[in-house]
Amino acid sequence: MSPGPISRRFLEKLPFEPDQFQTAAAEALEEGFNVVVTAPTGAGKTLVAEVAIHLALDKGRRAFYTTPIKALSNQKYKDLCNRYGPERVGLLTGDNAIGGDAPIVVMTAEVLRNMLYTDPEELAGVGVAILDEVHYLADRARGAVWEEIVIHAPPRLQMVCLSATVSNASEFTGWVTQCRGETRLVRAAQRPVPLRDLYAFRDRWGPEHMRLLPTFVHADGRKKPNPRISSLLSSGRNRRRFAAPRRPQVVEGLFDEGLLPAIYFIFSRAGCEAAAASVRSAGIRLIPEGNRKVIRQVAEAHTAHLSDADLGALDYAGWVDRLEAGVGAHHAGMVPAFKEATEELFAAGLLGVVFATETLALGINMPARTVVLESLTKFTGETHEALEPGDYTQLTGRAGRRGIDTEGFGIVLYSRYVPFQEVVKAAGAGAHPLVSSFRITYNMVANLVANYPAERASDLLSASFANYQQASRLQAEKRLAEELSRKLDQEERAGLCERGSVFDYLELLGQGKARRGNWFETLRIGDVFEIPSGRRSGRYVVVRRFARRSKAPRVLAVSESGSALSMVSRDLVEGTVRMGHIEVPTRRRSDTPALHREMAAKLRRLPSKHRTSPQALQDSRLRDHPVADCPDLAVHLRHARRAIRTRRRLAHLQSGDDWTTESLQNRFKAVRTLMEERGYLSGWEVTPAGDRLRLIYNERDLLVSETVIGGLFGGLNPAETAALGSAFVYDPRNSSPPSGSWPTARLARRWERLVDLCETLNRAELSRQIEPTRIPEPGCGDDMYRWANGASLTDLVESGQTPGDLVRTARQLVDLLRQLRDAFPQISGSIRSALRSIDRGVVAAHLNR
Repeated sequence: MSPGPISRRFLEKLPFEPDQFQTAAAEALEEGFNVVVTAPTGAGKTLVAEVAIHLALDKGRRAFYTTPIKALSNQKYKDLCNRYGPERVGLLTGDNAIGGDAPIVVMTAEVLRNMLYTDPEELAGVGVAILDEVHYLADRARGAVWEEIVIHAPPRLQMVCLSATVSNASEFTGWVTQCRGETRLVRAAQRPVPLRDLYAFRDRWGPEHMRLLPTFVHADGRKKPNPRISSLLSSGRNRRRFAAPRRPQVVEGLFDEGLLPAIYFIFSRAGCEAAAASVRSAGIRLIPEGNRKVIRQVAEAHTAHLSDADLGALDYAGWVDRLEAGVGAHHAGMVPAFKEATEELFAAGLLGVVFATETLALGINMPARTVVLESLTKFTGETHEALEPGDYTQLTGRAGRRGIDTEGFGIVLYSRYVPFQEVVKAAGAGAHPLVSSFRITYNMVANLVANYPAERASDLLSASFANYQQASRLQAEKRLAEELSRKLDQEERAGLCERGSVFDYLELLGQGKARRGNWFETLRIGDVFEIPSGRRSGRYVVVRRFARRSKAPRVLAVSESGSALSMVSRDLVEGTVRMGHIEVPTRRRSDTPALHREMAAKLRRLPSKHRTSPQALQDSRLRDHPVADCPDLAVHLRHARRAIRTRRRLAHLQSGDDWTTESLQNRFKAVRTLMEERGYLSGWEVTPAGDRLRLIYNERDLLVSETVIGGLFGGLNPAETAALGSAFVYDPRNSSPPSGSWPTARLARRWERLVDLCETLNRAELSRQIEPTRIPEPGCGDDMYRWANGASLTDLVESGQTPGDLVRTARQLVDLLRQLRDAFPQISGSIRSALRSIDRGVVAAHLNR
């Protein structure tokens, strides 16, 4: 395996020997193939992208580099500027437009998707498109963007898909091949630095410090859960002995063991801030005193654009004090400047620990020696949910710095709510499968109709990864159904008996068991029943019913000999009947031998009664059935039961969701019909309203358009425009109902009209089995109104607004308002005024940096 001459010259100039997967990818790229690269975090996927860029520039072509988030685009832009020079690198995001005609352009994936629909000529001189973090196509809200790029990009455009390790990389590569021609899959199966899994706990009976034990041990050449941990935690008397180590204890323990720097994941913004504060309050310092000056300089450089008032509102002094001690935090509630400074300091080795939420796992370059998971569950706003399989692999992917560490460490803290077996399961779960989140949007339909003839649009829609996966699943299910049908035929033939129907006998047998189970559930203290045969034959009286902790009820019953037995319904054999009732003293304990002897005596004095109960009738039918005396009855029954189980599996398989190409086309047709009824399409042509809709890229795209057409933005002042627009971009952190108060009566009336518009649209959608548009979120309207009217950051923080949420919502609002400005000239004046009122202070500082 040898790269071609161009990529070989590039690789030979590297100060290190490239890995095999990197040279394999370089060879495929120079041969002109599309490439899918899956590799663990830190393995060196970026080098493959640089080879692709080098090859494109060598041919006089341009290179586009896409990322899923703006922060990652900004980081890649800086990295590529350092390598190629700022004059050769551009940046296009919703916030920035720098050198869009440069030879190398970094952009968010949405920018490239929009370009494909509205300005495809822009790609005329582009030789390669790099889709970094392409596994993001599994994201429900935005994942379809990556599928649209793969499907709609010009055929001549070479594509490089860079992904974290996924379990179905071959399937994904097969889909890219189907869409774009031959594609090579290049995998880096091994982590660049091996991971060692550890389990941390605090022993209340021992020294007050953290204990670390390996999660797995190797025995007989196999990896097994550590039996020492299982033994310690399984003993009932040890239940209160162990606890999770406190956060300062964990950090001190990592420092003492030489396991820093560490990323410490806490799935709570407030938890991250509290953890950083607690470590600092404990007087822990993780870096040499001499580094304080450098840290302060980095912090000042990143925050130079912020006013003193903004810095005061952000508790700048406390933030810098923690950084100078080597302690940082990183979460979405922080302003971008704070997060970026933290990233730079950690990457430079100037921080010992960063407490972070899981958002840090999205591509930001922050390798560590150790990753700590405080919990394997996270709070969703309503309940605690376990991490998905594969999350452990993704989060611990940063553990181990290539070229520095010989091994990385993934540490899970003890939790009384998460059994050790679940920790073992998570650590061994492996990678996520890549699953399509493709869905048809109104904007997508408008662009398909505008850009393609009907037949071609239908073909492109059918080319989605969702459809490819479904087709693959249906093929596999068809093969399984054929196999089950053959097995069913074999079992049914093996279950035949010349004396009669074994299946009828089995049905009677099942009815008998059901009846026994049903009346067993009705047993009360004092009820008497008789088991006719078997090791427990005889009469019994119920002296206690146990609390129901499982699906099977249980009773304590005393026999005629005075023995007390715990019983469930399966202990009853055919012919068991209820005999009557005797009084049991309820004030005496049911487990005393004296009570058992007394009850046994009463049982023996109870006269025999012959009752022809429904159960007895059922048992007589079983005894008289023609197959009852067959010497091979047990064999027949075994095959008959297998046949019934196989029949059920086959029926379940055949009744599954059958999302075929035809059903996808039906959904497309339903959306087109609704859009035509509302004036966005006329047959296979886009109307002026549809042309405007093509410029709206929002989860609620059609509702945004209906809101403007309905005049809801008309006559609003800039602050009111900002407030109403925020309802389309604000994403609350939990599902609790919003406060819903609007700052002006006019806004309150417009909101009521907007809700009516949404409900009307939802009814039309549901009547056509289209997923209904989510109702907008008013929760940030008051804050955006105040911000647009000149309120300070301090004012909003004091009222409970989180600075990072304010900046993020404002950035998304700016993006939406720019779309409205371009799509609806009639309101562009008021939209421009609203943009100016928002684009100021900490928001404008971020947008313009």
